[in-house]
Amino acid sequence: METPTMKPDTVLILDFGSQYTHLITRRIRSLNVFSLVISGTSSLKQITSYNPRVVILSGGPHSVHAPDAPSFPEGFIEWAETNGVHVLGICYGLQLVVQKLGGVVVEGESKEYGKMEIEVKGESEIFGKGCVGEKQMVWMSHGDEAVKLPIGFEVVAQSAQGAVAALENRKRRIYGLQYHPEVTHSPKGMETLKHFLFEVCGVSADWKMEDLMEEEIKVINKTVAADEHVICALSGGVDSTVAATLVHKAIGDRLHCIFVDNGLLRYKEQERVMDTFERDLHLPVTCVDASEQFLSQLKGVVDPETKRKIIGKEFINIFDQFAQELEKKHGKKPAFLVQGTLYPDVIESCPPPGTDRTHSHTIKSHHNVGGLPKDMKLKLIEPLKLLFKDEVRELGRILNVPVGFLKRHPFPGPGLAVRVLGDVTQGNALEVLRQVDEIFIQSIRDAGLYDSIWQAFAVFLPVRSVGVQGDKRTHSHVVALRAVTSQDGMTADWFNFEHKFLDDVSRKICNSVQGVNRVVQDITSKPPSTIEWE
Repeated sequence: METPTMKPDTVLILDFGSQYTHLITRRIRSLNVFSLVISGTSSLKQITSYNPRVVILSGGPHSVHAPDAPSFPEGFIEWAETNGVHVLGICYGLQLVVQKLGGVVVEGESKEYGKMEIEVKGESEIFGKGCVGEKQMVWMSHGDEAVKLPIGFEVVAQSAQGAVAALENRKRRIYGLQYHPEVTHSPKGMETLKHFLFEVCGVSADWKMEDLMEEEIKVINKTVAADEHVICALSGGVDSTVAATLVHKAIGDRLHCIFVDNGLLRYKEQERVMDTFERDLHLPVTCVDASEQFLSQLKGVVDPETKRKIIGKEFINIFDQFAQELEKKHGKKPAFLVQGTLYPDVIESCPPPGTDRTHSHTIKSHHNVGGLPKDMKLKLIEPLKLLFKDEVRELGRILNVPVGFLKRHPFPGPGLAVRVLGDVTQGNALEVLRQVDEIFIQSIRDAGLYDSIWQAFAVFLPVRSVGVQGDKRTHSHVVALRAVTSQDGMTADWFNFEHKFLDDVSRKICNSVQGVNRVVQDITSKPPSTIEWE
C-alpha cells in the first residue's frame, strides 16, 4: 500500500544505529511535528522523496574511521543547502558532518560516557540568545571527538574536559550536538530540540492524529478499487482492532474480518474476544478454529524464528482459504490483507546499518513483517505502520473504540508459541501456561495495577525443579512472570511489584496449577533483553 503524502514540515531521521534513534522520533512527535526514521545509508532519491524540512543524523556505535563506517549519500549536503533544509548531527552524526566537510575527528584520549556537564561558550542559534556561560548536564556516549572543525563552523559548547559538545554553521544551516538531547538524562534536551525545531528551523506544530486518519482513509480508498474486497486478520489485540475499524470506516462492508484460533491463545481468549467484537465493536467477524492445523506444524520445533515463520505461513494459508470462500459468495476474490503492523515492528524487523547488512541488528522477525512467506498472494494494507502504540490508542479513541479495549496489554501475533520456550506441543505446557497467566493477570487487575503496566505475562520454562508439595518430593515445572512499563515498546523497565503481591501470586500459582512448583520473576529491562522471551 502507498505511504501517506509527507507533510512539508516532516523531520526525517537518518538512522546510523543508535539505540536512542526511535526516542528522537517519539520526542519530536510529542511536539506535534511529524517525524520518520529511515536507514542512514538510504539513497539521495529516497531522502528527497520525503520532502523533509529538517534532517537529523542519528548517533551510532561506529567510528567514522572504520572502513565500513555508514554515511549519508553523495550530494546530501549540497541538496540540503540548495533546498533550505536544516541538518542536525547527533553524536556519530556530528562526527560524520565534521569529517565529510573537511574537519578532523580523532579517537579521544579520554572517552565520555554517561552524565557530563557542558557549558555554552558562545552566542548560538541552537541554544538561543543569552545562554553564554550556561551549564547543563547531558548524556554523552562517544569515544571519538572532533578536534578541528570544517571552515565556517564554530564551537558553541564544550564539555568539562574541553571536548566539542555543540557546533554550528548558521549560514549553511548545519548544526551538531555531541550528546543525546532526546534522553531524560539530558534534562534540558527537549528544550533544546524544541527551540531548534520551532525557532531555528521554523517548523510548525500542526501534525494531528485526525489529519493522519483522514490521510490514511484517502490512501486506502485510492488503493482499494470500488469493487474490491479486503480481509482483515484480527488477533483480539489493540493494533489489529484499530486497523480494522479504520479500514471499515474507509470501505464499509467490503471489509471481511477473520479471527483465527491457532491453539496458542490465552485462557478463554476466543470466547472473550469474539464477545467484545460483537457486543462493543460491531465488526463482522468470522471465527476459524485452526488449533490442530497450527499445533501439528509446530510439533517438535524449538527454534523461535522457525516457530514464527511456521505460524506466519499457516496464517496466510488460512487467509487464502477464507479469500476463496469469499470469492464464491461475492464473485470476486479479495486481493488485500489488513494487518496491524506498528512502527516498532518495522524498526525491529528491518535489516541492520553499518554491518554487512545495515545499521541496527535485526532483533527478531515480527509476525507482521518478517514472518510472512514471500509468495503470499494477498497484498498488504498496513494503515498503522507509521505509528507507535500510544499513537494507535489515540487513533482508536478518535475512532470510538471502547477505552477498556484500548487499554489491553499487547499480545504477540505468534501467541503463546513465544512464551512456551521450546516445543509448544510438549506435554501440557500450553494448558499450564494459560492457567498461570490467568492467575497472574487477574491478580494484577485485582490489585488495581493493570493500567500502570505496559505488558504482563507468564513464560513456561523448559526446565524442572525439585520441590516439596503435600509432604512429597516433586520434580515439576518452573514458570517466570514478566511485567514491564514502557511508552512505546521500544524500551522498557521491569515493573517493581511489592513483595507481598509477588508472594500471594506465587502461592496461588503453586497451589492452583498442577505441575508447577517454582515461580521466578524476570527483572530485566529492554535493552538488553526484549520484552518477549522469544
